[in-house]
Amino acid sequence: MQNLLWLLLTLASANVYSQTASQNLSKNDRVIIRSQRTVINRTGRMVRQNPEKRQATIVQPLFSGLTPAVLTKLRTTVALKNVFGSSLQDYKGDTWLDEFSYKVHHNRNQLLDIAFSQSGSGAYPDGETKHFVFDLNTGLVVKASELFKQDTLPTLAEKINAKLQAEIERTISETGDEGKSAYESQDSLVFKTENLDSFSVSSKGITFLYDAGFPHVIQALEPDGEYFFTYEELKPYIKLGGLLGQFVRQR
Repeated sequence: MQNLLWLLLTLASANVYSQTASQNLSKNDRVIIRSQRTVINRTGRMVRQNPEKRQATIVQPLFSGLTPAVLTKLRTTVALKNVFGSSLQDYKGDTWLDEFSYKVHHNRNQLLDIAFSQSGSGAYPDGETKHFVFDLNTGLVVKASELFKQDTLPTLAEKINAKLQAEIERTISETGDEGKSAYESQDSLVFKTENLDSFSVSSKGITFLYDAGFPHVIQALEPDGEYFFTYEELKPYIKLGGLLGQFVRQR
């Protein structure tokens, strides 16, 4: 009788533990996001000289649904000033900005991939984008060293660099002397280990990102800088105990 009672208690405890683990996994699986829209209304001399710059729009994410500690870290990292270095007052005091917005690329599997973009114009139209991938268990930005085996990082960088170099060769071949001259005027473009921290996550694989930083006059010749690898291709490099391990184990 005592043995039966002990067995029932053990099974009940295991079930409670399993339910708790499942609840925690579900709780951290994604973050609730809604948008906050702010319209900047500019006045004074800057608007009289540039009437088309009277307004600018800023759309920011508001996070909820996770623990206070995790939410604080998320909110701090993507606070307006921390994305592109400009505060709301900075944007109000200058006519460059037209629009600031964000796009969620992935929000599940304990991973949030969110990209911010801003566009505006001065002497010419311009814009930029910045990606963040967060661990929703901690609220911290994910580094490549947390996802991939340390000793494989140089080899992984080489595989991505091969795609970059192939793209450069295609561009020069298609654009002739113009493309050749543009690339010769820039420093050599090489995807290195330190570039691995810039990436985007999806349910199918990872897209590694590379910004060549070409000046505006030759930006049309700049590499796209987006190199996709499936999880199957990345399997030899992925830490099974890391956040990407779940995608490898499913295959």
